[in-house]
Order: sequence, then C-alpha cells, then structure tokens
Amino acid sequence: MDRFKIIEKIPPVFRNKFVLTIAFFIVWLVLFDSNNLINRYKELSQLHKLRKEKTFLTEKIATDKKNLYELKTNNSKLEKFAREQYKMKKPNEDLYIVETTNSRNEN
Repeated sequence: MDRFKIIEKIPPVFRNKFVLTIAFFIVWLVLFDSNNLINRYKELSQLHKLRKEKTFLTEKIATDKKNLYELKTNNSKLEKFAREQYKMKKPNEDLYIVETTNSRNEN
C-alpha cells in the first residue's frame, strides 16, 4: 500500500515510459557512452589546438623555405647568415662578440 502512495506522489509526466526512456538515453549519452559529451568536448578543444599549431607550422615552413632559397641563391646573405649564426670569420680577421643588455634588466 505504501508503494502505491509513493508512486502517486510522482508527477504523471515522470511516470510516462517514453519520458523515462528519453531521460535514460540522455543520461547515458552524457555520462556513460564511449563518445560522451565530456570526452567530445576535450577532443574538440584538442582538435582546435592542433589546427592552430598546424597553421603556425605551415607558416613557419613557408618562411623557412623562402629563407633557404635566399641562402642558396644569394652569396651575401649566406655569408651574413654564417657570420651571425655560426660566428664564422675570414682568415686574418678578428671576431668580437658584443653582448648588450637592456636598461630594464639592469634595474
């Protein structure tokens, strides 16, 4: 008898088997499914991050290709690159490396 009184207190909308089935299906999709919404959100955010990284790297590849082409075709740029990056020098030449510090770093 007590069980029927408890069931009578539940609104009729929640006693409907279709509403219960839909509610169960939604809970299953949100929490328990292998493609649940939490994992889906994480994967979409990671996808967005990877797409940003891809665009950055394609731009970097394009600039590096341009710089490589200039180094292969222009001897003065090649000499400048070798002197700046690898500290190369000509024979009978002295090389002085001057390091500057910003006034902000000294304070």
